[in-house]
Amino acid sequence: MSLPSQKVSEIIKKHADLEKELSSSNLDSKSFAQKSKEYSNLNEIIKHAIEYSKFEHNKKDLEKIISDVESDEEMKDLAKVELIELVKVHQENVNKLKLFLLPKDEADTKNAILEIRAGTGGLEASLFASDLFKMYEKVCHKKNWSLEIINLSKSDAGGLKEVIASIKGKNIYSLLKYESGVHRVQRVPDTETQGRVHTSAATVAVLPEAEEVDLKIEDKDLRIDVFRSSGPGGQSVNTTDSAVRVTHLPSGIVVSQQDEKSQIRNREKALKILRSRLYEFERKKIDEERSKDRKSKIGSGDRSERIRTYNFPQGRVTDHRINLTLHKLDEFMQGEIFDEFVENLNLQAQEELLENLNK
Repeated sequence: MSLPSQKVSEIIKKHADLEKELSSSNLDSKSFAQKSKEYSNLNEIIKHAIEYSKFEHNKKDLEKIISDVESDEEMKDLAKVELIELVKVHQENVNKLKLFLLPKDEADTKNAILEIRAGTGGLEASLFASDLFKMYEKVCHKKNWSLEIINLSKSDAGGLKEVIASIKGKNIYSLLKYESGVHRVQRVPDTETQGRVHTSAATVAVLPEAEEVDLKIEDKDLRIDVFRSSGPGGQSVNTTDSAVRVTHLPSGIVVSQQDEKSQIRNREKALKILRSRLYEFERKKIDEERSKDRKSKIGSGDRSERIRTYNFPQGRVTDHRINLTLHKLDEFMQGEIFDEFVENLNLQAQEELLENLNK
């Protein structure tokens, strides 16, 4: 696949324009900081862009020397060696420029809201949802990420009907965003007397955690209802209206929160989840408008997707989006080989984006 030369020319022009603007004294502090950041970003790639733009000219010069009957043999040999090196460097420049030109996901650097819900499969699905959450907890521990449970609802079997958690650290969303979708498990439940393998599922959603600066929610767009909490939670539960239900009227998104004894804390947590769901809703709407004719195999967040299967009898885990199967299920559930899947998912996502650079 060829690299769009026009885009490389734009990089060189933009770098020169910024250099000129930054050397003038007409910028206010905010504009100077913004343009300095852009300039610094382009500095990382400008050398490769300039070399790329000169490649064809330099290549023709060397080929002319090699084909010229009047050139002596020593000169021709030197030109041949130089041409081989030129082509090698050019390919490196192409690869670096391709990666640089990939569309950037502004949410990649954000923290994330992780939501796991038991799907089809009854109590076994809730046990699997619990196992998935434990796996993500172990990944967080290994990476020194901070995980805070926002909402948790247990099933009768000791599993989880639903869990919502906030995960904080460096570039969290970029490493977790491919987890959104349906996770399917195949195993023999403890209650199964015949030894038959059952299939159940859990749904995972990963949302970039939106800050107030990312999305302003107007009070007039909210309806907030309070009610009494239900379930375990101490003596004050069922005696005060501490639970909160927040409805965002324009979108119809509803968030309920009752984990805390304080109505204020429940409201804060509910608004945190709502803000992230609205932020993701708006991002998806923009993405769909940009690519109506093209559906990405990775990261669409479509919950109807079966993205991964965990087969316990055979000890294997399969990611269906990249056709990758590893017979290391125990290690995966311990959070050991999570990065291997993330790296492969990232590679395929990059390849798909590169294919669309020329479109």
